[in-house]
Amino acid sequence: MAIDIKVPQLPESVADATVATWHVKPGDKVSRDQNLVDIETDKVVLEVVAPADGVIGEIIAEEGATVGAEEVIGKLEEGDGAAADKSDDKSDAKAEDKKADDKADKKADKKADKKASGSGEKLEVKVPQLPESVADATIATWHVKAGEAVTRDQNLVDIETDKVVLEVVAPADGVLAEIKQEEGATVGADDVIGIVEAGASAGSSESSKESASDSKEEAADEGDSEVAGPAVRRLLAENNLKVSDVKGTGKGGRVTKEDVEKHLKDGAAKKSEPAKAASAPAPTAGDRDQKRVPMTRLRKTIAKRLLEAKNATAMLTTFNEVNMKPIMDLRSKYKDEFEKRHDTRLGFMGFYVKAVTEALKRFPEVNASIDGDDIVYHNYFDISIAVSTPRGLVTPVLRDTDKMSIAEIENGIRDLAIKGRDGKLTMDDMQGGNFTITNGGVFGSLLSTPILNPPQSAILGMHKIQDRPMAVDGKVEILPMMYLALSYDHRIIDGKESVGFLVTIKELLEDPQRLLLDL
Repeated sequence: MAIDIKVPQLPESVADATVATWHVKPGDKVSRDQNLVDIETDKVVLEVVAPADGVIGEIIAEEGATVGAEEVIGKLEEGDGAAADKSDDKSDAKAEDKKADDKADKKADKKADKKASGSGEKLEVKVPQLPESVADATIATWHVKAGEAVTRDQNLVDIETDKVVLEVVAPADGVLAEIKQEEGATVGADDVIGIVEAGASAGSSESSKESASDSKEEAADEGDSEVAGPAVRRLLAENNLKVSDVKGTGKGGRVTKEDVEKHLKDGAAKKSEPAKAASAPAPTAGDRDQKRVPMTRLRKTIAKRLLEAKNATAMLTTFNEVNMKPIMDLRSKYKDEFEKRHDTRLGFMGFYVKAVTEALKRFPEVNASIDGDDIVYHNYFDISIAVSTPRGLVTPVLRDTDKMSIAEIENGIRDLAIKGRDGKLTMDDMQGGNFTITNGGVFGSLLSTPILNPPQSAILGMHKIQDRPMAVDGKVEILPMMYLALSYDHRIIDGKESVGFLVTIKELLEDPQRLLLDL
């Protein structure tokens, strides 16, 4: 039976999306919850997973295609795929044999390399240099254990600062001889956190460790990827579980999301049993267990800065609304030609950034900041774009927006969003910025009062585009309206400037030709 592979629901303010990457091709066998294709929107990349075990029958929307919500982009033949099954079995067997041969060759090469090198020199694993504004960092995650073999440039440990995660790699092939700083420890630049013995092999001291690490590598290479798809592995990681902890009920013992959820539910029930036996019987309303985890360094920093912004500024918010129909019409008319010419989608953020940049030119107080008893006026236009990442909300900076075209702005925002999603934002990406734009509309927010991003003096909140009845020339029309919210520091920006700034943005967005004619 053929099953449709569809684009997931998109936020209401996102009109369409782009097929970014297909991870499978027609004829490939797939398992339930396996990631098939990445769908890219203005702000996020969505994964589309297989709804069942089967074979990819057809890819309808190729990479680069523009698609809408619920649009069918491919077909999945449920089950083993009839005639294709036998050939698939043969090709699978050959692939398995080749995989085993490749692994044997790699192991032999690895052992030969270790024997050939064998210098035994002990090299320090150090915390990298931190930016001047960052005093210390935290050991987030060790990816290897003491005694395990490592290869040159392999990521050993993640170091978390206020804003970014830094990777510390192995300085040479060898063995991680010692871990000096455990996860959660606070460290400074150039602190020694581990020792790598160059050229050593995991079996030079204990043969059992080598066999254990080999079996772990095989389990990691084969078990996790073969028995659980990416979405399931992510759910397991979020709950500190391994694939081996959960009994799989899928085809070939494959672990599904339902298996993980049942395992979690059963575990919670077992935990509550001793407490029930010790106390008098009493009715309970469902699971009442709780989980306590320490705040990440980023979350602590966000909490601290939000409180500082609230307590150290005279923050006030003013509102307006904008008719988005002119921009939506312009976008619908030129989006295909724009994408062909500039190799990027024509979204709304390009217009928002252009309008904000022009308004900042007209109201320099909004582009200024307070430093002690001085007001610092910035003669350049660096705009922070709020980006939601798995670690929290961050605000990387788009620089010199007054010199950028709409296409360059769209490309810049897309690059920052992808780097944020992948944890690749650098300190240079995060530092600076004179003004912030946050778009809660992608999550469905209708209205909000955004909080300042010190030392900036203002932040603009964009929201969901909502059809509403509006009075136009004495008649009622249904128009796509969006609320604007400008939060500002009243110490430097007066009501007149804040309202004028917001009205300017409204006028530019409602008549986008002004942006092109510089009016």
